[in-house]
Amino acid sequence: MAADEIRGTAHGSAPVPLSVLDLAIVGAGSTATDALRTGVRLARLAEARGFHRYWVAEHHSMPGVASSSPAVILAHLAAHTDRIRLGSGGVMLPNHAPLVIAEQFGTLEALAPGRIDLGLGRAPGTDGATAAALRRTDALTEGADDFPEQLAELTRFLDDDFPDGHRYRRIHAIPGPVQSTAPGGVQSPHRPPVWLLGSSGFSARLAGLLGLPFAFAHHFSAQNTIPALDLYRESFRPSAVLDEPYAVIGVSALATDEEREARRQVRAIALSMIRLRTGRHGLFPSPEEAEAYDFSPMEEELAASITGNVVHGTADEVRSGLDDLHKRTGADELMLTTHAHRGELRLRSYELIADAYGLPTA
Repeated sequence: MAADEIRGTAHGSAPVPLSVLDLAIVGAGSTATDALRTGVRLARLAEARGFHRYWVAEHHSMPGVASSSPAVILAHLAAHTDRIRLGSGGVMLPNHAPLVIAEQFGTLEALAPGRIDLGLGRAPGTDGATAAALRRTDALTEGADDFPEQLAELTRFLDDDFPDGHRYRRIHAIPGPVQSTAPGGVQSPHRPPVWLLGSSGFSARLAGLLGLPFAFAHHFSAQNTIPALDLYRESFRPSAVLDEPYAVIGVSALATDEEREARRQVRAIALSMIRLRTGRHGLFPSPEEAEAYDFSPMEEELAASITGNVVHGTADEVRSGLDDLHKRTGADELMLTTHAHRGELRLRSYELIADAYGLPTA
């Protein structure tokens, strides 16, 4: 597998490649259709401005997040873009049979050859009850503990290389490499590169031991970022995929034309996260709703922690914050996720950041 499928190229004055993580935010007063249409516009913008990849994240039972079906969204984005890499950030492997994921991403690879990433996580992407409904079992801890075995099974389906005597030896993920070995077969044996995602040390170590690229969720687990990246690099063993570590971090970033507006917007981000963490799921709130909300002292403390982890302000302030974060973490790529109740705000944020770094304009 070519390393350049993983490593990106920095453009303009950006210290490393910049990418996009999209949660398909559904804001108050808007619909899932609005969110997904914004995603298409954002993917096109990212492609035009030289962002390296565009990932969507699997979440369930959250009214304010419309990304429950990453493979479906990625197929739609593939039809509306030409060059940018598309992938999952991530698919939650314990929620699905490995064969199903191999088939879905084999199909995506056939739709957009050489442009698909398969990012995998071991968390449910939702609450325990929803995870149980997805998996049709209450044994959720087994799904997380069995992640290495599930990953190995998925990889063998992707590569079509179960050994003789294995119970799945005669089962093939289609589209997939087996088609190139059939009589008259001309199917490409290529398959999407696998990434491991995490917010703690488990996947960091596993990615290192397997020689896989690693993406860390700095945007909601900032206190664990540097320890996890250190663990990944210390554990890394060269593989056929990578000869040295490659680490991406997800970063919550919001740029606005005026600093005051950025502060208003991040209060809405804080309110959304507080509601999520306390089981009060809903659409993503507007700044006006956040301004009218009576934060308790405990919620104010939590809000300060949340907003402190969002790189926000004017374009120059966000650029400075991202540069500092890169210096502190040594990340090989920054994947920016922008939360706002209106799609236009999210699009404008990425435009401002692209301009601040002098990214290409076409």
